[in-house]
Amino acid sequence: MTTHLETFLEHSRLNRNVSAHTVSAYRSDLTQFIHHAAAAGGVKPGDLEPAALDREAIRSFLAHLHAQGQSRATAARKLASVRTFLRHLRREDLIADDPGALVPTPKREVRMPTHLSEEEMSLLLDAPSGDSPLGRRDRAILELFYASGLRRSELAGLDLDDLNLSARMVRVLGKGGKQRLVPFNKSAAGTIRAYLKDRELLVRGGSTETGHHRREPEPGQQREKRQVKRNPLFVNYRGARLTVRSIDRLVLRHMTAWSSRLGVSPHALRHSFATHLLQRGADLRAIQELLGHARLSTTERYTHVNAAQLLEVYRRSHPRARA
Repeated sequence: MTTHLETFLEHSRLNRNVSAHTVSAYRSDLTQFIHHAAAAGGVKPGDLEPAALDREAIRSFLAHLHAQGQSRATAARKLASVRTFLRHLRREDLIADDPGALVPTPKREVRMPTHLSEEEMSLLLDAPSGDSPLGRRDRAILELFYASGLRRSELAGLDLDDLNLSARMVRVLGKGGKQRLVPFNKSAAGTIRAYLKDRELLVRGGSTETGHHRREPEPGQQREKRQVKRNPLFVNYRGARLTVRSIDRLVLRHMTAWSSRLGVSPHALRHSFATHLLQRGADLRAIQELLGHARLSTTERYTHVNAAQLLEVYRRSHPRARA
């Protein structure tokens, strides 16, 4: 069975153009499934026959995940991996039917995305100091984060060439290697312009640091390096690209500076972006495009947030609601 798994992963990588992250998730999920099915059948994973991956094996695997305390969302993701693998085995005539289609997907819990109010967002955007280069950088990051609704990885991956300040648009490389154009507002554009002056100083300072001696590359290596050279938009004090973890830390630092509220992550800025657009009448399809969601069902969770807020307003305001 391990040979069939490797063939499937290679096919996914080369023919289906899935991301490296998805291939890694497939490997993890399917290895767990195959080991569970092999243990239930009393054989080694390498000796497991494709026919053993039937409906009962899938249901047993889901029951095992539940017993481990795995969430429904995790079980649904692993089941999706199993279904994709079994469809591959069916196309290769290694199994006679598609047992994955006979197993229902676990219902997911509806979780309300944590977000900040408009007043809280204003406080957060004003938190970084404007008296230092890093303070102005942080202000630009927070403003663009909230103005565009980008994912943290997308924000960290931005290059100077992706930015069009005059048109107030940014080119984003999203999940699955899909590109999209996302607009931002004048406020974000102003903070980015202010930061770009500091960025040049940070990059020059990082390139002239003392104490770091590097071996000069060979001529061929130098030419190759120039071809792949990228200019990150957001850099640290050494002039190197900010990582996702660094962005997480700086957002959390500014959050805790003005609020003692618990359970709010940096991802709340993306949730706040979507929620505030919806509250002000934006079309759900437009929000889906801006966020880069592949499915509308992912975007629809923000309607639950809005409905919950309306219910709370009703309970507070209607004279008979508390009776």
